[in-house]
Amino acid sequence: MAATIATTAAGMLLSVLETRKPAAGLNAVSHILWGDKAARVDRFDVQHTLAGGVLNAGAMASWAAVNELLPRAHGTGSAIAKGVVVSALAYLVDYYVVPKRLTPGFEKRFSPPAMLALYATLAAGLALGEHLAAERQVEEEKLRVGSLRKERLIATA
Repeated sequence: MAATIATTAAGMLLSVLETRKPAAGLNAVSHILWGDKAARVDRFDVQHTLAGGVLNAGAMASWAAVNELLPRAHGTGSAIAKGVVVSALAYLVDYYVVPKRLTPGFEKRFSPPAMLALYATLAAGLALGEHLAAERQVEEEKLRVGSLRKERLIATA
């Protein structure tokens, strides 16, 4: 979820910086459905912006799932490293493995530095999600241990 929110927000911000049109980046993603002409649509609309947003969310969910398949990171540094590795893998798959029609489409509107910023945002979103999951796991373990202690105290009383 963090990766989806982060990349969508970054995509819109980068769209403003690169094209002065907030919807341009997400619209470009919809080229997967509507062809290359979709990458030239600047306005917000359901056909392009909503479709691009849904496609981006699906891709981010897929990369978050890949992230989850890897061993849990222990600490902030390893969460960041894991996010960077998965983001780099995403870039390689997006631009060197899948057919051109299935590339994300941001490259049709964004400069190389903006693309780097977008994939860095993906890495940060994945790292944040990893960090939050690790914290949740620690809290759940504390609750479980606390419950066990309470049960033992009751049993010995």
